[in-house]
Amino acid sequence: MDMPAVGDVAPDVALPDASGTIHRLADQRGRWTVLYFYPKDDTPGCTVEACEFRDANETIVERGADVWGVSPQGAQSKRAFSEKFGLPFTLLADPQRIVIRMYEAHGPLGLWVRRITYLIDRDRRIRDAIKADFRIAAHEDFIRRWLSIQA
Repeated sequence: MDMPAVGDVAPDVALPDASGTIHRLADQRGRWTVLYFYPKDDTPGCTVEACEFRDANETIVERGADVWGVSPQGAQSKRAFSEKFGLPFTLLADPQRIVIRMYEAHGPLGLWVRRITYLIDRDRRIRDAIKADFRIAAHEDFIRRWLSIQA
């Protein structure tokens, strides 16, 4: 299976956040969604990436988008990670890796989660995507480009 392509309708997401509230991509109609997948809460690379999204979050929200981060750790891990770094966006738990697999964010043999960011438009279509496992700055550049277009 290939990753969902630009122009495809994004596969639906229905995952819990740190409080157990289920977030559904279908409910995002009319808003953009930055959906990013990352390997593990509170690890060096994932913290850098999350803090980059944190620092850009106000502008992202002003431009009509929400950031959702997805990784396999559970609610308690999400809550601790979010509180420790003051993350103002939604972190979603996918311990069974269902959504991770739907978006082709699982690594070889399912041993880890790949670093992939999808930009999903108001009509739930994938407008752009980047897969850069070890180039965290590439994800930041990806979002900055979108923000400059949306300005």
